[in-house]
Parts: sequence; C-alpha cells; structure tokens
Amino acid sequence: MNFKIGHGTHTGIKRDHNEDTYGISSDDKIWLVADGMGGHDHGELASAMARDSILHEYKSGETLKQCIINSNQLIIDSSYERGGDLPMGTTIVVFTLKDNRYYSAWVGDSRIYKFSEEKLKPISTDHSYVQELVDQSLITEEQARTHPHRNVVTQALGVTDNSEIRVSLSEGDINIGDKYLLCSDGLTEEVEDQMIEELLSKDIHPQEIVDQLIIAALKGGGSDNITVVVLEACE
Repeated sequence: MNFKIGHGTHTGIKRDHNEDTYGISSDDKIWLVADGMGGHDHGELASAMARDSILHEYKSGETLKQCIINSNQLIIDSSYERGGDLPMGTTIVVFTLKDNRYYSAWVGDSRIYKFSEEKLKPISTDHSYVQELVDQSLITEEQARTHPHRNVVTQALGVTDNSEIRVSLSEGDINIGDKYLLCSDGLTEEVEDQMIEELLSKDIHPQEIVDQLIIAALKGGGSDNITVVVLEACE
C-alpha cells in the first residue's frame, strides 16, 4: 500500500520562531511530528533531536516504543550536558505502516487522527492536565478547549524520566482512501474537530488539505507554531 503525502509547518502569528518539526521517511514508512518546548533554541533542539533519533533508530530495526524511550534519554542527557539550567522537551507523535496495518505512538498533546468513512476519529489521547480532568468527568470536552491550563502537558520527552515516561500505542487496519492526520497543538488549539473533518473530507491532494488546515489555524488566531502531516492510503 502507498500513501499520498502532504506536509507543512508555520511559525504562527504570535511566535517569533518555530519549535515544531516533522519527519518523513516514506522508504521506511514512518512519519512523525514533534512540538518542542523550553524557550530560545532549546525547544527547537529537543524536537529536532527526537526526530533524528527516532528516524535513525527505527530504520536500524528498533521497536517504535524503544525508539521513543531512547530519544527521551538522549534529550535528557543533552540537557544535563548543557548545565540543565533550562530543561528542554518535546511532544512526539509517530505513525508507521507494516503489512497494511498502522502502528502509532505518542507522548504529550500533539495528535493523530484517522478520517475514514466520512468520519474523523482521534487515534491519540492527550497526555495533559485537562485530559485527566475530562477522563475523571470533572470537565467536558468543550470546557477543555477553553480551560486556562489546557496547554499543560503531563508527559513530554526530555522532561519525564524514563522510569515514568508513558508511551501510548495504537494500531489498526488501513483501507484504501483512509486519511491520517498528524499535528501539533497549534492546529487543534485554533481549529475545531468539525472543521478538520470538513477539510479532510475534500477530494483534493493531501498537500492542499495541509495548506488549508494551516490557513484555518492562522485565521483562528495562530497563537502557536502549526505543524501538519496528512497521509492518504492509495493503491
């Protein structure tokens, strides 16, 4: 099975530099998005280290979960080497393909969605403070969108020790025509799922969908960096 691919990233309107990054290796059938944090160049460095480490180790035959755990330790070690005065971290979402099944993994609040049979469904679940509140039925999904602590993540590479890191995993079948979206929260903060579903339903190339999603996030306020990867399964 093959994929049509669209991808892009934008600094946004209110940030002066981009700490997001993404990785694409169609030969190895692995795609990822990372949203760095830490200020100055630290977030940018953390996300880039995660991207390069995971792509390299996956190609070398390491399991997806172990790739992420190893990249976490790499970022932690690098932070200590720099004095540890400003910890650097990153979220990560990874999507891979083997034998017409997808395998995904994530840490943090970047997201993976599946669009199939005209419906948008989340594959990932945020590692965040507000998601914990939702899981405990203390607030609704709608309230979570505007909660003052909605950007507080409970897990991130580089800031969560390997003894406590929780790498979430998901897998499933892929059918021709299915679309998959990987994105940083710069998209989901500004664009509601209904609009994302509407744009993914369009019969256009994934690159056009990516461009329209980024434009929608900018129109929504562009308060953060925006990174989007869209994959469409094809013969």
